[in-house]
Amino acid sequence: MKCLALALAFASAACGPGAKGGPSMNNKISGGGYDAPTSDVISADIMGREPVANTASVKHILISWADLADQFSGRQDPRAGARSMKEAETEVKSLLGQIKGGGDFDAIMKEHSEDVGSAASGRPFTVTPDAQLVIEFRQLSLRLNPGEIGVCQSDFGFHIIKRYE
Repeated sequence: MKCLALALAFASAACGPGAKGGPSMNNKISGGGYDAPTSDVISADIMGREPVANTASVKHILISWADLADQFSGRQDPRAGARSMKEAETEVKSLLGQIKGGGDFDAIMKEHSEDVGSAASGRPFTVTPDAQLVIEFRQLSLRLNPGEIGVCQSDFGFHIIKRYE
């Protein structure tokens, strides 16, 4: 029994928070540290807030780039496949300018989003802390105030997210 307790204590210490190979801040198992995205299009001010909701209804525009093709299992939008990360940042800035200038979010989403499902359906996502969505998407969505727009970066690209409820 003493050996079992020692083994469990050792396993807990080896696999606890911050242990090499354990879950990182982006819900991935990796041996390295988490490198927070540094793009200037990301809404760092919003991401720095505490969550303002436990449930949010959001729509998003996904803008990706060629280096992320493996994430799409061969179904990456051709526009993304021809674009660099810098070009994706430029596209995000342009779309934000259109939206902030009074452009219709739904129309811009339908025309520009590289998430074919949400662009075609136009339906909002219901986001909760445990929703089956990438963590960055959940984190930003739950920090947005109704009507507010923000940008996060995930393994799939940049998400321009607007909270509705």
